[in-house]
Amino acid sequence: MNEDELVARIRRMAEPGARRRLVLGIGDDCAIYRPRAGEELVFTTDLFIEDVHYRLKNEQAGVLGRRALARSLSDIAAMGATPRFCLVSLALSKRTDHKWAEAFYRGLLALARESGTALAGGDFSHAARVVCDVMVCGSVARGKALRRDGARVGDAIYVSGPLGGWRHRAEIVPRLDIGRRIASKATAAMDISDGLSTDLWRLCIASGVAASLDGPLPVLAGATLDDALNGGEDYELLYTAPQKVRVPGMRIGSIVEGRAGDVFLMGLKVKARGYDHLSSSRR
Repeated sequence: MNEDELVARIRRMAEPGARRRLVLGIGDDCAIYRPRAGEELVFTTDLFIEDVHYRLKNEQAGVLGRRALARSLSDIAAMGATPRFCLVSLALSKRTDHKWAEAFYRGLLALARESGTALAGGDFSHAARVVCDVMVCGSVARGKALRRDGARVGDAIYVSGPLGGWRHRAEIVPRLDIGRRIASKATAAMDISDGLSTDLWRLCIASGVAASLDGPLPVLAGATLDDALNGGEDYELLYTAPQKVRVPGMRIGSIVEGRAGDVFLMGLKVKARGYDHLSSSRR
């Protein structure tokens, strides 16, 4: 099977529901999307690389396809946005073929349909390892996108679910529903991809504040406190809101006065020891 034949197959797989506001989708040089009046578009992209984020021999292709999209959808959720379409670029290795690629896209498209995300196009290539890049476009009412820089002293800090890192999380569930529910209530938000210690530090740096965490933190079954703080790839949402505003999720602490980026857990300073792509090896 050649590249054009594989593209044609994937186009047929993607067609149900793929025309939502897409003027032109898979099969041309560019996709065309017509936004609604009064909305802003938000964009994210996320690399998903063999031997960095997963071991090919340990995972089914469909599971990997679903996870590849889920990672980018989590960023859309963190902005309080609704996903509209995605572009998927996939480089296959000698250990994968068109059947593997089709299974990968079946998994990805299953989540795309569940989340209302149209597959609008992408690219194919080959490499020594499987490499996937998923770009997602979402939309949000003008001026309503959640950002990292809005946390204020006195805000409560929340997470959308218990933490524990990639070793203790079988599946990534993008919290699109919670993202939309907090869109008009939260003061700042982001998703937890590199560990709570690092991502809360990033939110505090962006907002110019410090944070005080209460104990015990909500932890996944079998996980440790260190896993919850530094494990990475939880893809839960981390957000702040005024004390009197009711939001979903689990409260874990408060935004406090102090040096920007300082994070404390029960009075002890927490170092940002989550995952860093330029200095760490995940697996």
